[in-house]
Amino acid sequence: MANVAVIGAQWGDEGKGKIVDWLCERANVVVRFQGGHNAGHTLVINGETYKLALLPSGIVRPGKLSIIGNGVVVDPWHFVDEIERLRAQGVKISPENLVLADNAPLILPIHRELDTFRETSNSGTRIGTTKRGIGPAYEDKIGRRALRVVDLADSSSLKAKIEDLLAHHNALRRGLGQTEAKAGPLFQSLMAVAPKILPFIAPVWRRLREIRKQGDRILFEGAQGTLLDVDHGTYPYVTSSNTVAGAAAAGAGIAPRAISYVLGIAKAYTTRVGEGPFPAELHDEIGARLGERGKEFGTNTGRKRRCGWFDAVLVRQTVITGGVDGIAFTKLDILDGLKEIKVCVGYDLDGKKIDYLPAGAHAQARCKPIYETMEGWSQSTHGARRWADLPAAAIKYVRRIEELIEAPVAILSTSPEREDTILVRDPFAA
Repeated sequence: MANVAVIGAQWGDEGKGKIVDWLCERANVVVRFQGGHNAGHTLVINGETYKLALLPSGIVRPGKLSIIGNGVVVDPWHFVDEIERLRAQGVKISPENLVLADNAPLILPIHRELDTFRETSNSGTRIGTTKRGIGPAYEDKIGRRALRVVDLADSSSLKAKIEDLLAHHNALRRGLGQTEAKAGPLFQSLMAVAPKILPFIAPVWRRLREIRKQGDRILFEGAQGTLLDVDHGTYPYVTSSNTVAGAAAAGAGIAPRAISYVLGIAKAYTTRVGEGPFPAELHDEIGARLGERGKEFGTNTGRKRRCGWFDAVLVRQTVITGGVDGIAFTKLDILDGLKEIKVCVGYDLDGKKIDYLPAGAHAQARCKPIYETMEGWSQSTHGARRWADLPAAAIKYVRRIEELIEAPVAILSTSPEREDTILVRDPFAA
């Protein structure tokens, strides 16, 4: 059976939550494979709004299995809080429909604190993180000193592992002029939360093998966007994991060939949260209008997003590095009413035209957008569910985007509502 990976094709916040939720109707299982609870997904279903950060978007769908893979860093207290909040909204969650990889790394209070120390320091580079400990948790994973979910089941060895971890962190804390962390309180806190988490854990790689043998369809859900990939993004202003589709295999414990279609999500314009280069950013009334109409504020943080025109150079690049087969194009309706619409089709770098984003941060910052101007449309596209419902200029805009990014639009979204979606090509039937 076809399995689909969904990734962001810009800097995140492209509307992956709605698209994944919509695709869940065709899938049996939804798997998160990277990131942490910095990934805000907003779902609007029958007028009810669900805000997710860590749990897969499929959790709000009855009869679907949601899996958090080993590539995700997990804050155990947030895990419990998000489950309780969704249960209060009437969502049924149990080990029957939610599984957590036993080898996923944990985010601890010391990670959140270190993240905050760095972001509020007067020295060093500010990345613009969510201060939720994501980066420091991945650092410990790569440094082979992380606590993992399975460690919560072995209290006899947990304290010694905490001591080893704090030997590293307390050296950092002393260097930052902060008080040292104590092992005892952290141990007690983990022991208190462990009983609420352990019922959900399992060797996910085995579970996925069984699911594949049964022929069930799997949807792999990425967080953030390809331009925030630690290798392929606007480094160092990136997240601390690989966000490209290639990470789905390692982050879930399946073979790369198990993924048969990669769906990239891209907005009809561009947004970015935090620091870093943004060639097509707008600082005028149109940028403000896009932000206001698009409600461009972080789902979990409330941070205002920077807004700009659609950057075809960047998305063409992410189509390549992300292995994208087709695009889900979202928020087309936000462009309604604009007399003209610009698309970035190249960059001017020190007087030379280039058609890609260079790897160097200083070169990225010097890139000036080269625009192509298109006719806008006055009619509303909000809620359109057929091509015939779209103005001719809007269709022309979509077709031109396809040409520029060298990838077809497989799905077109015209509002946050689940059903306001035009299906061009079903990724599961590809």
